[in-house]
Amino acid sequence: MERFTVSVDPRLLREAMRLTGKKRKSEVIELALRELVRRHRLAELRELAGSGLVTWTPEEFFSWRETAKMKG
Repeated sequence: MERFTVSVDPRLLREAMRLTGKKRKSEVIELALRELVRRHRLAELRELAGSGLVTWTPEEFFSWRETAKMKG
């Protein structure tokens, strides 16, 4: 894992820690980044809807992905 220094609004960080129940700042930051990436990937899939390139809906893809995670 890479280490670096970052400045974050302390009130925002405390609120995120409270809402998520995470104890470490790094956990909250990583969770926030993962959620950001997830949302952007879903938005990209939504943009492909109706293009003929992808026939699954974002919800179908998400369901498939969650099932695959549980299996392996």
